[in-house]
Amino acid sequence: MTDQEVYDGSSIEVLEGLEPVRRRPGMYTDTQNPNHLAMEVIDNSVDEALAGFAHLITVTLHADNSIEVTDDGRGMPVDPHPVEKVPAIELILTRLHAGGKFSGDSYRFSGGLHGVGVSVVNALSSRLEARVRRDGHRYYIAYEQGEKVEGLRDEGTCPRAEFGTTVRFWPDGRYFDEDLFNPELLRHDLKAKALLCEGLTVAFCNELDGSSERWSYGGGLGSYLGDACAGRATEPPRPFECQVEGEDFELSFAVAWELEGRGDQGLHESYVNLIPTPDGGTHVNGLRTGLLLAIREFCEIHNLLPRDLRLTPEDVWGRCSHVLALMIRDPQFAGQTKGKLSNREVASLVEGAVRDRFSLFLNSDVAAGKALAGVIIESAKERESSAKKVSRKKVGRGPALPGKLTDCSSTDPARGELFIVEGDSAGGSARQARDSSYQAILPLRGKILNTWEISGPKALTSEEIKAISVAIGLEPDREDLEGLRYHKICILADADVDGLHIGTLLCALFVRHFPSLVRAGHVFVACPPLYRLDCGKVKDYALDDEELERKRRDLVRRGHRKDSIRIQRFKGLGEMNPEQLGETTMDPKSRRLMQLTLGAEGDESTMELMDLLLSKKRASDRRDWLERNGARAEDLS
Repeated sequence: MTDQEVYDGSSIEVLEGLEPVRRRPGMYTDTQNPNHLAMEVIDNSVDEALAGFAHLITVTLHADNSIEVTDDGRGMPVDPHPVEKVPAIELILTRLHAGGKFSGDSYRFSGGLHGVGVSVVNALSSRLEARVRRDGHRYYIAYEQGEKVEGLRDEGTCPRAEFGTTVRFWPDGRYFDEDLFNPELLRHDLKAKALLCEGLTVAFCNELDGSSERWSYGGGLGSYLGDACAGRATEPPRPFECQVEGEDFELSFAVAWELEGRGDQGLHESYVNLIPTPDGGTHVNGLRTGLLLAIREFCEIHNLLPRDLRLTPEDVWGRCSHVLALMIRDPQFAGQTKGKLSNREVASLVEGAVRDRFSLFLNSDVAAGKALAGVIIESAKERESSAKKVSRKKVGRGPALPGKLTDCSSTDPARGELFIVEGDSAGGSARQARDSSYQAILPLRGKILNTWEISGPKALTSEEIKAISVAIGLEPDREDLEGLRYHKICILADADVDGLHIGTLLCALFVRHFPSLVRAGHVFVACPPLYRLDCGKVKDYALDDEELERKRRDLVRRGHRKDSIRIQRFKGLGEMNPEQLGETTMDPKSRRLMQLTLGAEGDESTMELMDLLLSKKRASDRRDWLERNGARAEDLS
């Protein structure tokens, strides 16, 4: 046996300190350029502003390609940590998952939650310097390649009222596709921070071109969106703007509909705790659904819809320019780059707030509401007209449709929905729960083949994958979407661990072998609930334990006795009767869908994560990841 074939205890490599970041930087930051490193440092300063301690943040892009961020917040703590016995600032700068935002005691809302941000910056920088002003003293510490080269020292006194932190770093170009910062993107993100954080002033000095700018807003999201849409006709002429504050969240949004084109030139921005989320997430899904339900209700009340015309999410969303800002206590992002929010409970929270407020807006001025509804109805008519020109054909040539497929009667691919359902039992319930005019059902038997590392032709040797391919009308690895039989393909699996596994395998199939389908926005993951709550006339559902507890607290606050709330836990989709399955997971009026997204050139962080999860060659990496993160898993026994 050769040395390469030996696999024993000595084969296990333990990476210490910041080495995991340098080995796989793509798991911790966006490696296209160093901008994301800058935002990690800036976000720490912004979190001080959110907590009410900082009012001015100054960012300087130096001529030597270093970034310096200064704030007037409390200053990083420099006293010894009670357990680690080293200055707290050293833990912040060098220890992954060390920070002051886990408990929520120091920050109500914050963007940096995982304690890895500034330590990642340190790991991927050739040099990092930090200066702190607090308690009447100035402190300094410096690192090179993540290693301390100048220990923490007291550099003298300063006025006792002077507090704050300055961090300057030089990114190491070895870890980035482009080693220079993008000043325009920095400028845009800094301007948004000032817009979204009331009372915060942000200054940007660019030594590369000698420019400097300063932002401090008081006009709100409506003014911001109005400026972005200036010169273009919109409905309403002044964007609708709303703020909602709850016990554990704050929500602001502004919307307007472009009267020309499909809204491609409009503004589409979303933020969570002032972190931009360019890939959207559950908060954007909630905004989209809330707007749709409010407009549908308004159209039904005033009898505005032509016969047989039904509004779809695309009709409402296609021309909508929007800015959405959400503040929540514990945001969960899809990856350390934080481009997409994944908290499942947020979708219903935002949906309810948006639907209520937007409905009030539409009905408070019926004439203005009808004008807006007219824009959306016109979009729906255009969609129907286009669908008639390219209608979904029943398969006449090539492989016959799979026998397990229960097709829909509509021949309009834009209206058609295919639910890929886990198991024959759930498939039977789904068939009874569906709207047969436009919803088709394809049940699967057990876990499908892991297709991450195999070719498209080999994937088709699996009967289950062949059935999916024939049903949707596309072969694996095709770039064009000609022949697509449904514009909405929904993965519907149990909410338990096995269901998540099946859902992951299906997502991997679409991302790897049908990427054009994903990029076009045709693939969704349904979110079936785990629980049903019954309390007198009140019947509700909860996606998970967290949402269950929140809804139970809401019922108690509304006067219901805690012991009168009956809770049913679904072991799987097959346990739901057709009415429950339809109401929670299939009816567009009440279901929750998450859209699967992928960037135009492929999302590097997504591909890296999928590779870590599914590649046979990455078994040791998965083991390392589990060893590092296993303690964070919940006990489900």
